[in-house]
Amino acid sequence: MEEKKCQCGCNGKDEFLERICKEYKPIKDNLIQMLNEVQEHYGYIPMNVQKVLSEFLNVPMAEIYGVVTFYSRFTLKPKGKNNIAVCLGTACYVKGSQKIMDRLKERLKIESGETTKDGKFSIEETRCVGACGLAPVFTVNGEVYGKATVQKLDQVLDELEKQE
Repeated sequence: MEEKKCQCGCNGKDEFLERICKEYKPIKDNLIQMLNEVQEHYGYIPMNVQKVLSEFLNVPMAEIYGVVTFYSRFTLKPKGKNNIAVCLGTACYVKGSQKIMDRLKERLKIESGETTKDGKFSIEETRCVGACGLAPVFTVNGEVYGKATVQKLDQVLDELEKQE
C-alpha cells in the first residue's frame, strides 16, 4: 500500500506540518514564521521537523539550525511544563539574581538549559526581560516575578509543586 504524499514531505503522518505547509508558500522568507508556529505547537523544534522544513523551503539544514540556535525564542530540546528563566542582565545581576539561579539549580538538581527528568521544570538564563526597575527578576512560563529573593523563589516552587 502506497503512503499518502503531501506537499511538505511528511507523507501524511503529521497533520500540523501538512497544515502549515498548505498555509505557507515554499519560499525561504517564511522560515522564521514557520519555526514560530512549530515552536508554539511542539514546545521546541524537533529534528524531523527541521528536515521537513529544509526540503519544503529548499533551505539547507545548516541554515535552519543557524536560525534556531541564533534566536533565543527557539529551542532544540523540549522545555518543562514550568519553564523558569532567571534574568542575569546587569541590573538583575547586581541585585543578586545569581543567588536565585544558584538556588534554582540546587533545588531542581539540573543546570541551565536542562529539564527535570519528570518534565515538570526547566531552567534557562536570560539577559533582560525589560523589567529592570523590578530587579532582580525571574519568570515562570512568561509570568514575571520582580524584586525576587531566594525565599520568593522557594515559595513559587512550593506552589508549583503543590499543583502537580
